[in-house]
Amino acid sequence: MCWMDVFYHPLWAVSTALLAFVVRLQRRVGWDPRACPVRLTGKTAIVTGANTGIGKFIALDFARRGARVIMACRSEARGMAALKEIREKSGNSNIHLQLVDLSSMESVRKFAERILEEEKALHILVNNAGVSGLPKQLTKEGLDMTFATNHLGPFLLTNLLLDLLKSSAPSRIVTLSSLNHKKGQVDFSHFHGENLTYLMDTVYNNTKLHNIICTSELARRLKGTDVTANSVHPGVVMTEVMRHYPFIIQLLFNIIGFFFFKSPEEGAVSPIYCAVAEETEGITGKYFDSDCSLVLPSPLARDAALAVKDFEISERVTSKL
Repeated sequence: MCWMDVFYHPLWAVSTALLAFVVRLQRRVGWDPRACPVRLTGKTAIVTGANTGIGKFIALDFARRGARVIMACRSEARGMAALKEIREKSGNSNIHLQLVDLSSMESVRKFAERILEEEKALHILVNNAGVSGLPKQLTKEGLDMTFATNHLGPFLLTNLLLDLLKSSAPSRIVTLSSLNHKKGQVDFSHFHGENLTYLMDTVYNNTKLHNIICTSELARRLKGTDVTANSVHPGVVMTEVMRHYPFIIQLLFNIIGFFFFKSPEEGAVSPIYCAVAEETEGITGKYFDSDCSLVLPSPLARDAALAVKDFEISERVTSKL
């Protein structure tokens, strides 16, 4: 018998299916959003990148809790399709679409201006939108496209909305980062696309490190305001974040991911936990893992002096645009 015959044996198919089932069970976390009784009636929440993936499921959860949800999306067509779906599934008509391109600081400023003009309160801000695998590309403002979308855009948006968040306190800021921040490096020339290696997720990893560093410093600056700021790893999730990678990489990701990675709905659990759970009330400046546990980020992410420098330089770069 050829050793390859093993793969055609019925027992192989059964054992593979059983393994997949066990792995899927292990992906579940102890906290279940559906069992959380918290209501958001009378609360306003903004979720960036809410038209697809993790962001859409976060927005759907908030909608089911009765929140006024503002979906901050780049594509009007995809945003309207997601808005219609969320309204239908949640039975909540108080869901709205506002367009923003986070890679453009001009677009971020216009979005923030509309929010400040139209909204009387803001209780939850979820910085979810992000990209990975982009080639070297500068925005018209001279910023690296990935850094602008993943770090500088959300950084500027958060700071422009801070006064509204403070006046609406208690309020929460949740920024999605990644376990891959541990592979990231800090070099402020990266903001302008200099000294960067555009290989696989290298640039993405760097941006996710900046997310945690600046969220930590923001939390320090917000002490006493009743506004909390935390970063969270959603897990390795089957989303469209891989769409810019070569086809073979996407194929491998999808095949392996079917067995081992989280669905977008599962990936939304830890960000939702940070945004609404009673257990996280008052917790700030922390990093949550995908199982909703508090964990220590990398040593670089815990460097207080670096955090001050990173925040100030990010502030300086975005203030000029």
